[in-house]
Amino acid sequence: MKQNKHFVHETALVETKNIGKDTRIWAFVHILPGAVIGENCNICDHCFIENDVILGDNVTVKCGIYLWDGIRVEDEAFLGPNVVFTNDLEPRSKIYPDSLLKTYVRKGASIGANATILPGIEIGEFALVGAGSVVTKDVLSHGLYYGNPAKFKGYVCECTHKIQFRNSTATCEHCGITYELSQTSRILKIKS
Repeated sequence: MKQNKHFVHETALVETKNIGKDTRIWAFVHILPGAVIGENCNICDHCFIENDVILGDNVTVKCGIYLWDGIRVEDEAFLGPNVVFTNDLEPRSKIYPDSLLKTYVRKGASIGANATILPGIEIGEFALVGAGSVVTKDVLSHGLYYGNPAKFKGYVCECTHKIQFRNSTATCEHCGITYELSQTSRILKIKS
């Protein structure tokens, strides 16, 4: 990857060369050599990022997050303070699985502080996971989930406000985006 301008705090240990321009890496962060970090990301204090991790552009990783091998975070996703990711359903000391499960945080998704995400989960585009939730199953795009275990509580707009469907359409009262709900519970943006 081409050498780009980015900021690395003097106490951070950054072993990867794959860092996009305008990314900021703050105090006491450790990033292993195989990690790929996109442009304009903000990685806050006391984070650890393993080798097989990919962050898209404009990703926010708040303080105290460890991103283990197999984590994929797409553009514009937000990870709140102390979000916990796991990558092995049957962990044992010094016993390593043949492969680790992949976890995907899709574009624009937000995960609240102290949420726990089990391995092999997909957090859909623009989904919102509440603080302290334990996510044991996939999260729908634009879905609002919270609790232990996290359960579906409704839909949210790209601007994160809750939207109410009347029949099969909904318009966000805050930003005016209109959505359509398909028969498979997938939400589609139909106009801004």
